[in-house]
Amino acid sequence: MGQFIIQGGQRLQGEVTVQGAKNSALPILAATAAVRGTCVIHNCPRLTDVDATLDILRCLHCDARREGETITINTAGICGGAIPDSLMREMRSSIIFLGPLLSALGRAEMSSPGGCEIGQRPIDLHIAAMRAMGVQIQEDGGRLHCHAPEGLRGARIALSFPSVGATENIMIAATTAKGSTTLTNAAREPEIADLAAFLNRCGARIHGAGEGTVLIEGVSALTGTDHTVIPDRIAAATFLTAAAITRGDVLLRRCVPEHMDAMIALLEQGGTRVHRQKDELRLTAYSRPRRLPTVRTMPYPGFPTDAQAAAMVLAAVADGTSLIIENIFENRLKHVAELGRMGAHIRVEGHVAIVDGVAQLTGSQVDACDLRAGAALVLAGLAAQGETTVRHIRHVDRGCQHFEADLAALGAKIRREA
Repeated sequence: MGQFIIQGGQRLQGEVTVQGAKNSALPILAATAAVRGTCVIHNCPRLTDVDATLDILRCLHCDARREGETITINTAGICGGAIPDSLMREMRSSIIFLGPLLSALGRAEMSSPGGCEIGQRPIDLHIAAMRAMGVQIQEDGGRLHCHAPEGLRGARIALSFPSVGATENIMIAATTAKGSTTLTNAAREPEIADLAAFLNRCGARIHGAGEGTVLIEGVSALTGTDHTVIPDRIAAATFLTAAAITRGDVLLRRCVPEHMDAMIALLEQGGTRVHRQKDELRLTAYSRPRRLPTVRTMPYPGFPTDAQAAAMVLAAVADGTSLIIENIFENRLKHVAELGRMGAHIRVEGHVAIVDGVAQLTGSQVDACDLRAGAALVLAGLAAQGETTVRHIRHVDRGCQHFEADLAALGAKIRREA
């Protein structure tokens, strides 16, 4: 299972280079299945979720190779269209292969995805959209059997919620559909725009990605290209929070500050100083954080649900009472109990957490229940007095590249044990 051992109380100082975005790399790698030829994807982080995505591509008889931060995918041999349950259960984003397989092969077979248990992530939006594009779908024993006997066709699709995964699947499938697709209430996350940039480099005709309405004009085929994944805004937010709670001074290199406006605003309102440059951020903190304004997780450009756990650690050591409202996932407050083991004062009422800041957290043994919660517990350990053990760090490895090494380079006392 693995665990992190952390000796708290160290002020973080120095610089760190932000990894490539997990939530961008995964759909881009999956989308290569819809491309004829070879794609070279740069700035791909070393994560277990990336490994799982490559395993799925290889299962589909694609050639997938990594050299450093660059992954090369050749889809010349793609065939089959069925993904085993064991691979689907490895990560929640595996449903993103639905669109690429339908585009490439006109068929797909898969089960419901796995991953972190942070709440329901229904795939009904994906299924309804594919049916609108001419896909016949049968559900049998928990598996989806999808077939487009007359090929994919463009459609007008209005999402009831701006789902990131559904937006990605629709965009990929629509690139080679007959006619045009208009998608309204689309997700606006930067990762959506990055996926569209990759697809357009492959010959797709996507307009408006990153906005509420996206127009996709179908083309006959996509061809291979090179693409560089954007920096990970959630990883960047995690390191900024680590600096804030340890009263540190940390410079982030290779990031996109405008992707992080909501998190930066929260940190500044908590009393830290954040200096922006073109592709760098520097945070300095010299005192205990102030109480935070009410945090409401929302679709982008609102405050990201993936940064909610880190924000809760910041609130847990702040001077005053803060409110955190989780509007996206109903089970994304499981870390509250673990923070309580460290002396945090947090009450939960429905999907609202009332956080009374304490002057000092205390080291304890805690369990990571999902990726973002696990990273947040590491942050809490950095701010705590004494030793903290964070167990089940396989969750953290799903989204944080050499996390302990980067923190140690900033002065943290942290080590990994098997």
